[in-house]
Amino acid sequence: MANHQSAEKRIRQNETKRLSNKYYAKTTRNAVKTLRSETAKAEAEKMFPKVVTMLDKLAKKKVIHKNKAANLKSSLAKHVSSLN
Repeated sequence: MANHQSAEKRIRQNETKRLSNKYYAKTTRNAVKTLRSETAKAEAEKMFPKVVTMLDKLAKKKVIHKNKAANLKSSLAKHVSSLN
């Protein structure tokens, strides 16, 4: 158990950030899944920049690794360009 006031505050802050990161990571995963299941090229092209922005924000806040974000963006770009 925390013995200092600052340690107790840090525990509260960490929990708040954990829940926030969990929410944004899940939202982004759902957006990636939706984009992957998209079959219409016009819709996918409209959705792609939003998903890329979400991935970049997660990587910037270090919720996911920057290379994971780059790999996801690359695979999604390939998917969108392969649609008819």
